Amino acid sequence: MKNTTCKRFYLETFGCQMNVVDSEWIATLIGDLGYQQIDAPQDADLIILNTCSVREKAERKVYGHLGSFKPLKDKNPALILAVGGCVAQQEKERLLERVPYLDIVFGTHNVHQLGHMVRSVEASRQRRCETAFNHSAARFDTFPQRSGASAVNKFVTIVQGCDNYCTYCIVPYVRGREVSRGSAEILAEIESLVQQGVREITLLGQNVNSYGQGNATGNTNANPNSNPTGSFTELLHAVHAIDGLERIRFFSSHPKDFSLELMECFRTLPKVCPQMHLALQSGSNRILQAMNRGYTREDFLANIDQLRSSCPQIRFSTDVIVGFPGETREDFLDTVALLDEVGFGDVFTFLYSPRPETKAAQYDDPISKEEKHRWFEELLARQRQISVRVWGGDVGTTQEVLVEGKSRHGSGQLFGRNLWNRIVNFNGPEKLIGRMVQVQITRSMNNSHLGELAATNVLIPQIHI
Repeated sequence: MKNTTCKRFYLETFGCQMNVVDSEWIATLIGDLGYQQIDAPQDADLIILNTCSVREKAERKVYGHLGSFKPLKDKNPALILAVGGCVAQQEKERLLERVPYLDIVFGTHNVHQLGHMVRSVEASRQRRCETAFNHSAARFDTFPQRSGASAVNKFVTIVQGCDNYCTYCIVPYVRGREVSRGSAEILAEIESLVQQGVREITLLGQNVNSYGQGNATGNTNANPNSNPTGSFTELLHAVHAIDGLERIRFFSSHPKDFSLELMECFRTLPKVCPQMHLALQSGSNRILQAMNRGYTREDFLANIDQLRSSCPQIRFSTDVIVGFPGETREDFLDTVALLDEVGFGDVFTFLYSPRPETKAAQYDDPISKEEKHRWFEELLARQRQISVRVWGGDVGTTQEVLVEGKSRHGSGQLFGRNLWNRIVNFNGPEKLIGRMVQVQITRSMNNSHLGELAATNVLIPQIHI
């Protein structure tokens, strides 16, 4: 039976880690209105979709979900439907026109207004749309403090937006220009999360390497904590100094902005995990230029070599787009060859998807969809072989694992992540959750490892690299 003592909300998140952080802020804001979060939409008084439009498939998925909610709205006209995130920012008022039973559209810079919008719809039943950009770092001041709950790891946003304008990418158009969050505010949030039990944080941005270099550095804000202080490397050193924090990761890094000082952090800061996601997109210089990526394959490989020199045990993951307009078989084979040369542990591969407002959407594209799909499957097959080699080498080794919780794969089984962000499942008592343990890897599978808790296990207070 539905609980009538308070209203309920259902929140579903699509897309990237930054949307995960935004959804945590959304949940806090809506919770402050007296709503209780539930896991299914059927009993909700408020349904919120936090959306992604980086690829056409993700955008179509949002409309499919909205269609499935229409019977709920028909049954309960007081139900409030809200869409936020990148699809909301992209479509704006058109979303209300296309979905006549939708109540609220809020853009990527308007999360802080959601509470007021919900109250307005409750009172007047008038539909609301807020999608104006706010390029001041002061907008970060409006977010409530997130609760760490019982989480062991958390994402922390340090930069929003992007100034790179890669020709295939919609992010600058739906996330806006690059704005760096205040360093004091970032450190205060991480310290609060650590006090709540968080042991690992991942610093997030479309390009964390350019932290402090965007247009936010010229902003004047009422709150001095809203100004970034120093470079990303300096921020990384400050985060490293926080007592109780055991691991640091960051995502994502643009290859054109990688510095020697940042590379040295992998050697000099033991809390920084020896794992790097460095988005390649293509191994062809011709395609990289057409993408406006700002580096060559030679530049990319030089970054890899220098990182391995600073930290020999570092491992890499990357993104690759297959079928960019004008890509030839020769261009595609350049990408496959680079994957072979680097030996990425994981590659996130995507078929090119034309996005509104981007330059590449206007490019000639003579290659058929069928040919692109063949290339896509060929690359996946080759990368599977590489991944088996990279991760298979862990079998028989004993690794440090930060235990995150109970595994979904078996009773009495826990899961955590090793230094390279690989999930490791093993049997152990729940009291180990939140702690660093030694696990011997017994088997490597497609997306995770299986292991056994080391017989002479010692709880490790910090990472030693």
